[in-house]
Amino acid sequence: MCGRYAASRGPEDLAGIFEIEQWEPEETLAPDFNVAPTKEVYAVLDRPVKDADTPEPVRQLRTLKWGLVPSWAKTPEGGARMINARAETVHEKPSYRRAFATRRCIIPADGYYEWVTGAGERDLEVEGKKKRPRKQPYFVTPADGSVFAMAGLYEFWRDKTLPDEHPLAWWVTCSVITTEAETTPLAGAPGDGPHALADIHPRMPLMLTPDRWDAWLDPARTDVEDLRSLLAPPPAGLMRAYPVSTAVSNVRNNGPELLKELEGPEEGTLF
Repeated sequence: MCGRYAASRGPEDLAGIFEIEQWEPEETLAPDFNVAPTKEVYAVLDRPVKDADTPEPVRQLRTLKWGLVPSWAKTPEGGARMINARAETVHEKPSYRRAFATRRCIIPADGYYEWVTGAGERDLEVEGKKKRPRKQPYFVTPADGSVFAMAGLYEFWRDKTLPDEHPLAWWVTCSVITTEAETTPLAGAPGDGPHALADIHPRMPLMLTPDRWDAWLDPARTDVEDLRSLLAPPPAGLMRAYPVSTAVSNVRNNGPELLKELEGPEEGTLF
């Protein structure tokens, strides 16, 4: 799954990476090293600009709320639970299938966090000596330092309790698509740590390599089977994972120190 990630790149950097044609300076977000559900996040999307002279889609950088609210939802309360959409079923689930067909986006990140329960902690849990095992967080990121381009969907929701001119009348929300975690060796996997992403968690965000960006963002591509072909996992060996401080487990902690690589898991969280 993807329940927390880091995003430190600014609009200028992302504009160069994704060939952004339009973004609004007032939507600039501060670097966020502990992005949690319901936060405002950057998303790259191709969409016509409102009141433009041409209906052609424009590559935009927008800020969306993480946690998709379907257009038909009566309230937005379920958005916090819809932060992830499974690649295997996204084309058929009522909450996602319309967005999958026409409203796809890329959610840029430095990488994502995932938690693994240490072997010693699991043993205590089995023995009934500890009910809530302490989990070791890992940061998963491209080994070459490039952007982690997560496949995403976005949706519009109208709050009918507000007048049309109200700034919060329309919500634009998003979800990250996940797939089965890689079982192939991680780049530079440590000898005493996880050797594959599947050792950390059975799911992972679907990372899109640059050769798929244009096809994924193209709103004119609506054939379901064609789109499903873009959901294939990226080539093996592109990712690395390393232990980070358990401070990231508290959403109130936010700073570049959360990305600092530890020499090994923290005491009490041995892998």
